[in-house]
Amino acid sequence: MSRIGKLPIQIPAGVTVTVSKDNTVTVKGKLGQLTQKVDPDIEVVINKNVINVSRPTEQKRHKAMHGLYRSLINNMVIGVSTGFTKKQELVGVGYKAETTGQILDLSLGYSHHIAFEIPAEIKVEAKTERRSNSIITMISHDKQLLGHVAQKIRSFRKPEPYKGKGIKFVGEELRRKAGKSASAK
Repeated sequence: MSRIGKLPIQIPAGVTVTVSKDNTVTVKGKLGQLTQKVDPDIEVVINKNVINVSRPTEQKRHKAMHGLYRSLINNMVIGVSTGFTKKQELVGVGYKAETTGQILDLSLGYSHHIAFEIPAEIKVEAKTERRSNSIITMISHDKQLLGHVAQKIRSFRKPEPYKGKGIKFVGEELRRKAGKSASAK
């Protein structure tokens, strides 16, 4: 049995989970609604406040999908009940971020500003305090969409290994390289 796949998913109060005949799982909660199409071989069973995911055989394909769909459904339940947060930090002289509605305006050392439109499902906020780096905070109920948008923002200026300038996640440890002056003589 898959270690992740066999774990039951607890349904918190205020969250409703339904499974349709075509094996589509719909999760509704206070923060929104998410749907996920599940492979027909994987069985999703709801008993009172617990969701169980099971597989028919021990084939490698079924084992892989067992843990995958359990994790996706668990992330949906957590998302509609508590939500997910990602924070990114802009490290570099003159690197700034500002928000106007759902538009994120980034100044990353290029000759132009980058205006990036954030999807409606994500709440975004950019803070710049004096003498500190700008912080972009994104909150959403959809973990997959949130991660995708965070990686897209990061791709505008990835952190470089020498000084660490660029867009990084808060708390991320970067592998730093020694410069020329550190070479042995």
